Amino acid sequence: MPFTLAIVGRPNVGKSTLFNRLTGRRQALVDDRPGVTRDRREGKAEIGGREITVVDTPGFEEARGDSIEARMRRQTEEAIAAADAAVFLVDARAGITPLDRAFADLLRRSKRPVLLVGNKCEGSAHRAGLAEAFGLGLGEPVAVSAEHGEGIAEILDWVGSHLPELQESRPDEEGESEEDETVKPVRLAVVGRPNVGKSTLVNRLIGQERQLTGPEPGITRDAITIPWSYKAREIELVDTAGLRKRPRIEDRVEKLAVGDTLNTIRYAEVVILVLDGEAVFDKQDLTIARHVVEEGRALVVAVSKWDAVADKTAALKRLKDRLEASLHQARGVAWIAVSGLKGSNVDKLMDAVLAAHERWNRRLPTSQLNRWLGEAVERHTPPLVQGRRLKIRYATQVKARPPTFALWVTNIDALPESYERYLAGSLREVFDLGGVPIRFLLRKGKNPYARED
Repeated sequence: MPFTLAIVGRPNVGKSTLFNRLTGRRQALVDDRPGVTRDRREGKAEIGGREITVVDTPGFEEARGDSIEARMRRQTEEAIAAADAAVFLVDARAGITPLDRAFADLLRRSKRPVLLVGNKCEGSAHRAGLAEAFGLGLGEPVAVSAEHGEGIAEILDWVGSHLPELQESRPDEEGESEEDETVKPVRLAVVGRPNVGKSTLVNRLIGQERQLTGPEPGITRDAITIPWSYKAREIELVDTAGLRKRPRIEDRVEKLAVGDTLNTIRYAEVVILVLDGEAVFDKQDLTIARHVVEEGRALVVAVSKWDAVADKTAALKRLKDRLEASLHQARGVAWIAVSGLKGSNVDKLMDAVLAAHERWNRRLPTSQLNRWLGEAVERHTPPLVQGRRLKIRYATQVKARPPTFALWVTNIDALPESYERYLAGSLREVFDLGGVPIRFLLRKGKNPYARED
């Protein structure tokens, strides 16, 4: 397992800024207000040629019970327990607070190596607070400015000194090291409106309380990537913030979170759209689904809280009608009724995800495509244009992810969109490409591979 470094501290001391600095990417949301980070986020950093895992944590607060702050505190405590070492961040400009002292006591009890870091040390206003940090009993504090990248080298040197020694790998009996064929993880995003049960479903899938959950809408803000495996297949599972209608988004942090979610969809391969079983496929659900398809991602629908649905027949009819009438770009989308709380049908959901991923990556032989094209055109001929019949002479697949096909047409400007939809529907039916966006590239001319006599 990679060496794990947890970045911990009270709210608004700059943990997410330091996390972004160490990982070299703007992964975590950063804002001036406290409490923006609510879930643990993991990223990779390289120190001395060695890769380590860096964990950004929620702000530590003195809270008990079942409040959001108490649940955030438990997230931080779990991160410390799982880490090999910790960077304890304090705000040198603000000075040491009682909460910092309580946190220092917790870290001493953890028996983990701890580096005390005074952040926001640009300028001279930090000196009194940095001197005060000596009283925490965690050694000499390191002065840094995470925002400006000052002092980061000292953190890296300290982490490097705590990395375990590398063990030499043993060659096999023939003196050659074995190389396993690596298969890239499936990039899977879980999206939906706020409070439909996305984080509860993610926790059920991975089998642990990894994501903060609760009855309050909008708990998740960062798009959190969780490495995981299902049936020996590596998965990069990403829980995302809820997507509301744009006119309702006024809060700056929510705008950042929405941008994070949209980027996650863009870089995903398969997207699970989570719907509330009591209100399946309202206008916002359809907006999200269309965005997923427009981005060229494979789509699977999870109908959440199904155990709480009173009239399942009516909900099922509404779901099927909406899928058929309003999502023609990816007809045949698999939908699974699930319960994140009880765990029902989560295996069936993941089987549908892997099947959608296979279809999204599928390549079709050109010979089969042109046999299909001939039958499709014969069954439903292209329209007449100025008295002449449009001809589609040839088809070939030019790429997968999503499946994209080139069609040679005598007049590309005259081919109606309705006929393209007909061809896409026929392709899905014949080659089992349900739930996958299909794209056509129209090219003018004759079959480019036909021999001229």
